[in-house]
Amino acid sequence: MAVDTRGARLGPEARERALARFASEVFDVLVIGGGVTGCGVALDAASRGLSVALVEKRDFAAGTSSRSSKLIHGGLRYLENFDVGLVREALHERRLLLKKIAPHLVRATPFLFPLKRRVWDRFYMGSGLFLYDALAGLHSAVPRHRHLSKTTCLRDVPGLREDAFCGGIRYYDAQMDDSRFVVALVRTAAAYGAVCAAGVSATAMLREGERVTGARVQDVESGRELDLRAGVVINASGVWTSEIERLDGAAKQTMMVRPAKGIHIVVAKDRIESKYALILPTEKSVLFVLPWGEHWIIGTTDTDWAFDLDHPAANSADIEYLLDQVNGVLDRPLTRADIVGVYAGLRPLVSTGGKDTTKVSRNHEVRRGAPGFVSVAGGKYTTYRIMAVDAVDVAVRELTFKAEASRTADIPLLGAVGLSAAGSRAAVHPGAAGLETGQVRRLIERWGSLAREVLDVIAADPALGRPLPGAGEYLAAEVRYAVSHEGALHVDDVLTRRTHISFEVADRGREAVDPVARLMAPILGWDEATIAQEIAHYRARLAAELEAESMPDDAASDAVRAVVRDLRLLPTADESPSATLHSTTK
Repeated sequence: MAVDTRGARLGPEARERALARFASEVFDVLVIGGGVTGCGVALDAASRGLSVALVEKRDFAAGTSSRSSKLIHGGLRYLENFDVGLVREALHERRLLLKKIAPHLVRATPFLFPLKRRVWDRFYMGSGLFLYDALAGLHSAVPRHRHLSKTTCLRDVPGLREDAFCGGIRYYDAQMDDSRFVVALVRTAAAYGAVCAAGVSATAMLREGERVTGARVQDVESGRELDLRAGVVINASGVWTSEIERLDGAAKQTMMVRPAKGIHIVVAKDRIESKYALILPTEKSVLFVLPWGEHWIIGTTDTDWAFDLDHPAANSADIEYLLDQVNGVLDRPLTRADIVGVYAGLRPLVSTGGKDTTKVSRNHEVRRGAPGFVSVAGGKYTTYRIMAVDAVDVAVRELTFKAEASRTADIPLLGAVGLSAAGSRAAVHPGAAGLETGQVRRLIERWGSLAREVLDVIAADPALGRPLPGAGEYLAAEVRYAVSHEGALHVDDVLTRRTHISFEVADRGREAVDPVARLMAPILGWDEATIAQEIAHYRARLAAELEAESMPDDAASDAVRAVVRDLRLLPTADESPSATLHSTTK
């Protein structure tokens, strides 16, 4: 099947064309949900030759898929729960992602597991990592594990407290930028013909008798409603799975999706001296200390969440838990003053029991809830492709014709092809003339061979090669590109997901929000009033999140955070961000 990379440009004009097609065409498959699973489903179905529509009520990766630990891994700790099949499957996917699907976005990372008991821990963890390596197969994409002495550990990780361990084991897993991965995934789906639009919410199911034949959707940017018809609807909405299933009774029995909150804190790189990422056992699970550019990401928690699904919030107890756990091994303890950023997300666990969330399996489930209606939930970020394959395999049985088998194991995401030559091509690009070598390298790390498109933006307007005020690691061109090519519609989309200024910069984007809004305005047709609204809303969100982080529990943090809704989700058009900010700071 030919791939039209021109179709991968998800700017405002493409969105308008998508809305027009939603209203006028009948698709084979409608996908609800623009996270990693939904976008994976769209690519899987489109690459089989099916006509596909994908709708996402907010932004691509706005939920769980931008708030993960940013790991591609087999799940070493799942071996303790005897989920050997899940670990084997995830390690197979890790290899595909590193070698073929997304080598520009997924990178091997060394981890150190500090040992506390000299004999038992070496035997127990060594046996587990031997099995972990064995499950990865003979042609693993990463090096095998290696036992290290205490002296070697202190040389490579001088930030560890000497009395906190007696040696260690180094092993490898992989990291990625989760929200950038989803954007690459949805753009690849679009290149294969999928019609994708963010800011489009499913509000009801369409039916012919007992059969679901599509969905009534609303363009939340304009309020316009339309009927989107399809041969089969795939619900890939993550923690919103049960909500979508309940739309007009679409499913006779809803899938039990149990949201589990995980939070992460971000600190500057110089606060922890280490050549490796760290994995630390806790009473309930494990804690990761992960390198992230000039920062460390520390997480995560794993607790039930019973409040607003759109805006999960960290509370003071969550943050103190992470600090307590990591300080148990650090030579220089961290304090709240060291925290640059915080983010919280929800895992969509499929569960029918009441056991602790850390014990709930990370396997996924696909279910036909009604004729013409299929739901997929659970799983891990690493196994998104398998989830998509399984969901489409079930969905195509609802169609009147036979579809091809999945091809996604052999499909690289946009930016992967030509990666080996990306650096040399970028170096001679006219847009790179005024950039430093490190700036060009970072563009390639974010986009792979598609970095040339960002450089095209700079070549057309060299002023866009300047760093963003208040967030100098990013260039102004990246903001323009996020709108013109990647479907960003609001400043939060850019500051939180297309970049990570919201948790990488100490002021969380307060200074950058004004220039970002003004860079977006010409493409989106914003006037001064809209620019002011976008800026005020983003700052209101930051104020609400900071206040939530000082609250003692989930109920209190949710009461503060949920007041500042996403601009797409405001109940009335005249609700002003300034009024929202006032209500959060009373």
